[in-house]
Amino acid sequence: MADLFHSNNLKTKSWIRFILSVVMIIILASASLFVRLRVDLTEDKRFSLSVPTRKVLSRIKNDIYIQVYLDGDIPIPLKRLKRSVSDMLDEFRIASGRKIDYEFINPSDGINAKKRNEQYQALVKKGLTPIELKAGDSEGGSTQKIIFPGMIVNYNGIEVPVNFLNNNPAIPYEQNILHSMEGLEYEMIQTISTLSADTIYKVAFLEGHGEIPEIETADITLNMAKFFTIDRGIIGGKQGVLDRYAAVVIAGPEKEFSEADKLVIDQYIMNGGKVMWLFDEIAVNSDSLVNGETAGLYRPLNIEDQLFRYGARVNPAIVQDLECQVIRLKVTGSEGRPQLVPAPWVYYPLLTPSVNSPITRNLNRVKGEFTNFIDTVGLDPAIHKKILLTTSKYSRTLSPPLIISLKEAEITPDEKEYNKSYLPVAVLLEGIFPSAFKNRMISSITGDKNFRIKTESRKTRIIVIADADIIKNEVRRVGLNETPLKLGQDKYNPQLIYGNSDFLINCLNYLVDDNGIMELRSRELKLRLLNATKIKAEKLKWQVINIAGPVLLVILGGLFYGYIRKRNYTRY
Repeated sequence: MADLFHSNNLKTKSWIRFILSVVMIIILASASLFVRLRVDLTEDKRFSLSVPTRKVLSRIKNDIYIQVYLDGDIPIPLKRLKRSVSDMLDEFRIASGRKIDYEFINPSDGINAKKRNEQYQALVKKGLTPIELKAGDSEGGSTQKIIFPGMIVNYNGIEVPVNFLNNNPAIPYEQNILHSMEGLEYEMIQTISTLSADTIYKVAFLEGHGEIPEIETADITLNMAKFFTIDRGIIGGKQGVLDRYAAVVIAGPEKEFSEADKLVIDQYIMNGGKVMWLFDEIAVNSDSLVNGETAGLYRPLNIEDQLFRYGARVNPAIVQDLECQVIRLKVTGSEGRPQLVPAPWVYYPLLTPSVNSPITRNLNRVKGEFTNFIDTVGLDPAIHKKILLTTSKYSRTLSPPLIISLKEAEITPDEKEYNKSYLPVAVLLEGIFPSAFKNRMISSITGDKNFRIKTESRKTRIIVIADADIIKNEVRRVGLNETPLKLGQDKYNPQLIYGNSDFLINCLNYLVDDNGIMELRSRELKLRLLNATKIKAEKLKWQVINIAGPVLLVILGGLFYGYIRKRNYTRY
């Protein structure tokens, strides 16, 4: 009788423990809906948002809807990128107080070929860049697949495209995916910050000194318009005319600057203004190359002294580089017929972005044309100088006057003659600058005897680029119609896009960045690749471990649990 009572008592206690456990689980599950506990245990903190990102997301006033077009039957590396995008958007959604919503869309799903092509064209017009991949089929062949690794951000009726796949042909595919994952937070938050900002920065392209025509900067202007309001205009020597602009772009001037215009730019910088200079000291008429040769002549612009005071000097010399673009020459074939033959053109260097700057980290190489090079000058500790673009290890310089002939492309260059390495082509200057007009009489320049100049700037930034062609897009001309082509697109291989556009956009974003968002581009994730040789040699072993291992663990766990229960309940 006592044993029966004791057995019933144990059963009652077991039921009570079971009920209490269920109640505790329900309470904990309910509490988890109200308490957010998120811990990033990864070594490189890949799931943690930065302080600038959280600040931007906390200020969002209206809902944001994001359509991500990376979905469907895609390769494994792109699936990892998709998962990273999803994880990042989840973090954004939580940090914004659930004001961000998103969905993944397969642009190729459930529609016929005609409608699918129409969908592709619509996405391209919106600004998404497609990539073509070869996919194997069940019969051992291959098919072409078009994938759109990007998203459309919708805010207050405005749509902005974001292409987040890094596609640098100079590095392996896996490395491109890693760099894309590193840049996700920046690419997303930069767009969201611009869309949700109360004010939009204004940027001015200067005119009046023979700058590059608007049609030849149309592509970069269109891309900049996603982030800024773009104006074009003449200074005209009017003091203060630039003060309402966050940054000024001087793109390819061909005429000398007047002292009055130089003073306007100088005082704009003294008041904290930012300037991006793109110009050449050597004038080369590329159109003359159609006839086989052209000339390179020294062309001073009367801004050399001003930039010298700020800490940079563009040298009047043209760079030749063994790492260069390929052009096509028309030669006579064996049968007497003309044919196009690819040949390296050392006057068109492929410039290397610095890995130590958030502006240029993970960028594709930048294509230049008849590039000059820069010296940093002065020892002013208040001015910090960073190299953004350089030539390769094998380069040299030529001084004007010089004749440039297409026949040079037919000659195999001697590597020994290319004995200059890593010549700077783009430089960032930041800090406190002295006025170029300090200790000068300026009453004759301004016509205002009461005007007093500032002789020292506030902390500001300047970028100097010794090649105006970096910002210049090709133009297709048919009759009177002019169509600007994509900046940085290779003329002979349209699938190859150089980093010109991304570089210039990053430069401008860095110049006006007050939130520290650009520093997100310095984020680094470790690439943990599997050993391909070991995978092939030990394939069967790891398949058995991954398939049979979990089953064995469950069986062993069940046997152990049964043994414990049997031991506890058969003792009495």
